[in-house]
Amino acid sequence: MIESAEEFIRLRASQDPRDYARAAQEPATHEVWLAVIRDHPDLRRWVAHNKTLSSELLRILAADVDPAVRWVVAMRRAAPPEVLRALAADPDVSVRGRVATNAKTPEVVLRQMTQDPDETVRAAAQGRVQRFR
Repeated sequence: MIESAEEFIRLRASQDPRDYARAAQEPATHEVWLAVIRDHPDLRRWVAHNKTLSSELLRILAADVDPAVRWVVAMRRAAPPEVLRALAADPDVSVRGRVATNAKTPEVVLRQMTQDPDETVRAAAQGRVQRFR
């Protein structure tokens, strides 16, 4: 268990692969994650990579100003359907592209994405929609 924001920072900065893995896989309390998100914006992307995040924290991170953070949330299989739906309309094309390739993106969202202004996103969504047939 990651006990504090400072511990998460130490794990992320470590050169030891075991520490790096802990940062990505061990849980922390909701309060610890909120402290990292609030006080260390440069680490939000790495918080989004953690496999134990709650849906609520993924929702918070999905609204981040940094498209790199939203991109990580968009690739997460644990992202709630409503988060994927919102990110499907993200202004950043790379975020929309990740939604189109996420195995958990609902079919209805993928069908909407087949009309995306970006050709690459449209193609990814169309490829995924064909698998539903």
